[in-house]
Amino acid sequence: MNKLFFSKLFKRRLLAGYGSGCNFLAAATLVVAVSNNLAAEEIAIPRIQHSVNIDAELTEPEWQAAKKVDLLFDTWPAENNPAPVTTTAYVMENGDYFYIAFRARDTDPDAIRAYYRDRDKIWDDDTVGIKIDTYGDHKLAYQFYVNPFGVQADGIADETSKQEDDTDLAWDGIWHSAGKLTEEGYQVEIAIPLQILNFNDRLIQQQWKIELLRFYPRDVRHRLSNNKLERANPCWICQLQASYGFSGVKEGKHFTLVPSLVAGTDEQRKLRPHDNGPWQRQSDIEPGLDVKWGITPDINLNATLNPDFSQVEADEAQVSVNDPFTLLLPEKRSFFLDNADYFSSPLDLVYTRNVNSPDAGAKLTGRHNRHAFAFFATDDNSTQFIVPGNISSTVAQLDRESNNAVWRYRYDPTATLSIGALGTAREAEDYHNRVQGIDVKYQPNDQDEWVAQWLYSNSQYPRTLAGQLRDESALRVNAEPFSSHAGYFSYLRETRHWMWNSRYQRMGEDFRADLGYIPQTDYYKQTHATSYQWFSDSHGWNRIKLWSDWDTTHNERHEFLEREWEVELEMWGPQQSYLKLRPIYRERVGARHDKTTLAITGNTDEFTEVLLESEIEAQPWSGVYVGLETEHGRKLDFRNNRMGHGLELEPEVRWNLNEHFLLNLRHTYRTLDADGAEVFTANMTDLRLSYQFSVRSFVRLALIYSDIEHNPDNNFIAVKPKKRELGSQLLYSYKINPQTLIYAGYSDAALSDDQIDELDLYQRSVFLKLSYAWML
Repeated sequence: MNKLFFSKLFKRRLLAGYGSGCNFLAAATLVVAVSNNLAAEEIAIPRIQHSVNIDAELTEPEWQAAKKVDLLFDTWPAENNPAPVTTTAYVMENGDYFYIAFRARDTDPDAIRAYYRDRDKIWDDDTVGIKIDTYGDHKLAYQFYVNPFGVQADGIADETSKQEDDTDLAWDGIWHSAGKLTEEGYQVEIAIPLQILNFNDRLIQQQWKIELLRFYPRDVRHRLSNNKLERANPCWICQLQASYGFSGVKEGKHFTLVPSLVAGTDEQRKLRPHDNGPWQRQSDIEPGLDVKWGITPDINLNATLNPDFSQVEADEAQVSVNDPFTLLLPEKRSFFLDNADYFSSPLDLVYTRNVNSPDAGAKLTGRHNRHAFAFFATDDNSTQFIVPGNISSTVAQLDRESNNAVWRYRYDPTATLSIGALGTAREAEDYHNRVQGIDVKYQPNDQDEWVAQWLYSNSQYPRTLAGQLRDESALRVNAEPFSSHAGYFSYLRETRHWMWNSRYQRMGEDFRADLGYIPQTDYYKQTHATSYQWFSDSHGWNRIKLWSDWDTTHNERHEFLEREWEVELEMWGPQQSYLKLRPIYRERVGARHDKTTLAITGNTDEFTEVLLESEIEAQPWSGVYVGLETEHGRKLDFRNNRMGHGLELEPEVRWNLNEHFLLNLRHTYRTLDADGAEVFTANMTDLRLSYQFSVRSFVRLALIYSDIEHNPDNNFIAVKPKKRELGSQLLYSYKINPQTLIYAGYSDAALSDDQIDELDLYQRSVFLKLSYAWML
């Protein structure tokens, strides 16, 4: 049904009701009002008395009592146009489960994109799902999605996220789903246990905000919904449809016990030019335990004892040559990712990759009315952190155990105002870092947002640490306690077409946040950015965005560090294509001449970089993705403190050879020339091969190869002429649910350099992990 149909229907009814003498203007006004608000009508979720078998057949008589909801609107990239295909959802509940079903019809069922994949990796497929804001406060929303084979994806979206495939997918609930292809398209059946959801069970009747969704990827990736999505409002969660039901339900004080057993053998040896050292073997069989407990309807406790992360997928390969600042690596460990959104703040103060090898940890999260709070604590067998500077940073590691803790609190006195506080602490022998701060977020309307944060840190490092570091990092550590402040302020305005953002950020010379990702300190920076976007329903393009950014950075002594201006053009088009062009003009200082002082003026040279970045991607056929990122132009050779010419190419291919077999290949090529000769050339290849036997089991092979060559005749300091590394990981997985599973795997690493001619193994390991979840 479209808007014209509703207008005609209500016009006939109004004329019949008012007679020929009615005020047509008033009638027309009512027609428009009713038409525009019909999608916002509350959904009454009926109760059934029995449970339903989740098999995607939809044959149980209980489905006859379900509330039927049509997905009428194509909300993206179109703007609430009539949906190109018919999708009907059904919702009901029985006091223990929230049941959702979809009949997704297709004019060309053979074009449906469906593959067997691992959990949370279905975003290239046809999918259906639901968003649920159980508190109705527009802060967070659970997300549950299923592809036509029943493969699940779930996560938690916050109020600022507009990407259903780019949210906190680390949240893994235990729920049930099934899917099947039909002659008309496909259908899906879902059962969500209420005990995995947080909600206010003091209400006699629940009033949730929900959105029923279908993603229909063809020439473009259509987002089909039961309610309209207004582009003038950047908050997507704020536009979910009201629903009511679940009378008298109580949030279960769920208790999940997940014991595990890990057995493994690890071997390492030292490589030498003519005679490798002997293999050193270490074998372990260790039990572990994870506990998830709903202490009250609003408070949840997660605890882990002797966790093992050997099954975690290897990080994507990254080239770090000629990058003065430490790279950001994504967190993949479930204990740290679960409810990670509770710890978010304007600045990235909780970067749990700094916690390397914990033996135990506990996490407490909760919310009550307008209050939200979170706390976690872990130990660590070693202490790793970023030593920041204003020109470069490095990673330091102390060979000693540490204790780590983070707390976060947020109070929402009104729907438009949030006030928060956060603290982090790391403690070890002759080392500590403590951070405390407050933040505020004010949204007076749908378009404007004001954010501010103020922080204070106190730190002390071991006396021996400076001797382990070089250059700026060695000057940034202090054996005596030191402290400093940091601040952040941002104003953002977003409308249908325009965006404006102004930010000011200041990091004191001695500010440290060793549990966060703060690679730069001793600076203040102001940034101003604006963008304008056009929308179209044409075949050639559906969205164009023009963006520009200007920023300038100085150190705390008001010495110039960097000035940058960027322009970015983005275009989305047919075959799910995306094109980005970004010219960059950057003035910046190079490395210090005198490494024994932090002075900038008179101790550095200024350089001008002129670069062009580009990105192009498309999905021309079902199961095929191709992409290419490039950068080239005048680039600083940071290590040798001179200008050069750089080139970087990063092609990527994802190819589903059939419903079960996926190939993912990504290569990075980076080279830099200066003074008419090569400085370095880096090649890195990341190959992942996955075979998904079924929804529950897969085998995956990851091969990561790097080949880095430096020209010793064109580097002013000593460099290794060549270095090659090859790492591999073979993993088999069988998952009944995210906590009940079997992992078996093998990994190794090989090295070759200017002294070792051929790649030779220096590390290898095998492991087996078993775990089972009891939901009590």
